[in-house]
Amino acid sequence: MMGSGIAQVCARAGYEVVIMDLSAELVQRGMNSIEKNLQRSIDKGKMKAEEKAAILSRIKPVGGLEEAKKADLVIEAVFEDLEVKKKVFKTLDEICPPHAILASNTSALPIAAMAAATKRPEKVLGLHFMNPVPVMRGVEIIRAITTSDETMEIGRQFLLKLGKEVCEAVDYAGFIVSRVLDSMLNEAVKCVMDGNKPEEIDKAMKICCNFPMGPLELIDLAGVDIVLHGLETMEKDFGDQYHPAPLLRQMVRAGHLGRKTGKGFYNYT
Repeated sequence: MMGSGIAQVCARAGYEVVIMDLSAELVQRGMNSIEKNLQRSIDKGKMKAEEKAAILSRIKPVGGLEEAKKADLVIEAVFEDLEVKKKVFKTLDEICPPHAILASNTSALPIAAMAAATKRPEKVLGLHFMNPVPVMRGVEIIRAITTSDETMEIGRQFLLKLGKEVCEAVDYAGFIVSRVLDSMLNEAVKCVMDGNKPEEIDKAMKICCNFPMGPLELIDLAGVDIVLHGLETMEKDFGDQYHPAPLLRQMVRAGHLGRKTGKGFYNYT
């Protein structure tokens, strides 16, 4: 979801993009998602068919990381597992040209740890896009302790060319957005455990606090497992104040991860 969205906004901004995933099927799923998003814009009168064709022509689906050998910038958007991400960064460091910048789309994990897996720590930073990427205008840019001023400026200018607004965050677990947001989402889950109905919690926050989407709807969109992992990551750094609500773990064990599995706090089947 995140990788295809990032590829779409990059291609729309005029960049030549290579998109890669674990299998040809997953790459094609990402391409299908991009095609549907662009067609939706055409149907709404926000885009012409020629623009859609031009955007798609700038995206090259591939099956391996070797294609990154000509990249100027690589954005990693794999599962939120630090060891997996470090392996990806180590491999990219060996493949990419010396000038290439390596970025992570992580929502909570330390950028410095990924940078340490490379021989170019000064060229590693965080670019935390929001979901859905083509719609959400804000992006967090995260400086690791090793990130150079030049890398930060290139990252900032890149985001501005995408039409995004930039927020700079310090490299602590959760940065700004996840640290503040996940705390609120966790409290919403605790309200469910207290006996409140999910629809009433979401309604209350929408009509009383002017939220565009209720917190439980948002958890289902982001993924229950992603929220749980973010809280666990922050708990390690900051302590019990980020301890996940037990219901989150129950739902993950049951495979009720939200929209992507058809069932979360709501049923999508």
